[in-house]
Amino acid sequence: MISVNDRECIRRAYFAKHKSIREIARELGHSRKTVRKALESAEPDQYTLQEQRPAPILGSYKELIDQLLDQSQKMPRKQRYTTHKIYEHIRAAGYTGSESGVLGYIAQKRKEKKRPQRYIPLEFDPGMDAQVDWGEAVANIAGKLMTVQVFVIRLNYSRRAFVMAFPAQKQEAFFEGHVRGFHYFGGVPHRIAYDNLKAAVQEILQGHTRKEQERFVIFRSHYLFESHFCTPGQGHEKGGVEHEVGFSRRNYLVPIPEVASFEELNAHLLACCLADDLRQVDGQAVTIGQAWEMEKSYLMPLQERDFDCCVNKPVSLTPYSQVEFETNSYSVPADQGHPKLVLKAYPFRIEILYGNEVLAKHPRCYDRHQEVFDPLHYLPLLEQRPGAFDHAKPIRRWRKQWSPVYEQLLAALKEENPNGGVREFVRVLKLHQEYPAELVEQAITQSLKFGCIHVDGVKLCLHQIQYPAVPIPPLQHSSNQAYLFQVGSQPLDLHRYEQLLRG
Repeated sequence: MISVNDRECIRRAYFAKHKSIREIARELGHSRKTVRKALESAEPDQYTLQEQRPAPILGSYKELIDQLLDQSQKMPRKQRYTTHKIYEHIRAAGYTGSESGVLGYIAQKRKEKKRPQRYIPLEFDPGMDAQVDWGEAVANIAGKLMTVQVFVIRLNYSRRAFVMAFPAQKQEAFFEGHVRGFHYFGGVPHRIAYDNLKAAVQEILQGHTRKEQERFVIFRSHYLFESHFCTPGQGHEKGGVEHEVGFSRRNYLVPIPEVASFEELNAHLLACCLADDLRQVDGQAVTIGQAWEMEKSYLMPLQERDFDCCVNKPVSLTPYSQVEFETNSYSVPADQGHPKLVLKAYPFRIEILYGNEVLAKHPRCYDRHQEVFDPLHYLPLLEQRPGAFDHAKPIRRWRKQWSPVYEQLLAALKEENPNGGVREFVRVLKLHQEYPAELVEQAITQSLKFGCIHVDGVKLCLHQIQYPAVPIPPLQHSSNQAYLFQVGSQPLDLHRYEQLLRG
């Protein structure tokens, strides 16, 4: 088969330069038959295999392979023959050829049987339908390269999408993504399509019927939307959001973002979503933002109160004033501990409650077997037991972070009062329960400067920082206020006192 360039040379020599076929064949080194075929058409010839290539070793085993492939189709999907398993089977029957030959034959047979996918163009009414899906991406958060879970909810009519990143695909993150998305859209779509994800589906029943997770039913009831679940393995039924997952990963998370926290990462993703409103999708007459402006009046209104996107768990207090959740321990104020508490796990924080009172809040930890402390929770115990101060784990972690002025104050207090200096320092630390850390640090610095190294001195400095003294302006003399100059120099009239005594 000659190249298109050779074909062009032949045709140009014959039709433009009027050379003979014999002359062209001699000059270009082609047969006359090849020259004649090139003159018939400028299009290159398509190669077609006239008959199957001989396979002397595999040939006698093709019938056995075909039987195994037919049997495989009748087996459970996850227990069908693999290519390697078929190779082992025919090798046991006497096959001596290579595994690659078997692989090529099976690939050809599967290609022949595979039917091309056909899809129906879809059109949606404004405000009616949305789709939800998860994806994965990589981000550099606080200097650590980690895999983040990307939640995407997309309106089918306007194609407006909301994207948010979470540390894990927990049910509470699933709900939080919905709530943030509803606020971003300005309303709730009437129906949302999902995969059969565990956050919503407890069991797949016949057809499109599902046994849903109880918490998901409560969430859906709160916002009054309908749910629709795709056929297992048929992701194209919500192809819009699957495309959006890939689009957001390629356009919002490339290059790999370097951020200090999930909060900063999600602020970046929100800015990208807002900028995407200016994009005009192929086949759509207006931009995504303009289509959303037309759609949002058809959405259902938001509820007055957002759904509490958390997991509730009864917990017991340990002797170390901690509660446990997912192998991690979280501290509780030592002077407010109760035997039975309730822990609320949100996607990014933990709350510990007694009744309706929140006793403690912590950032949520997704590592395992970690202790999450708030050192302020242990100050009441340390005030009673100052001898444990140097070895208290929460304080030792805190000391790595605080300013050198704290160590200066502690050293000065120990020198002034060897027996009670640590207890007085703990009382100073307890001021963090009432004042921001920046103010306490400034007050300690001032107290060291003025030499008032005790809790009352630090409190006085805090008051002066918060309410600095305002200088009183001098009295301005004026001619119309001359009578004021006589104040304090007038003669006394004792009869006035007599009148006062007599009433």
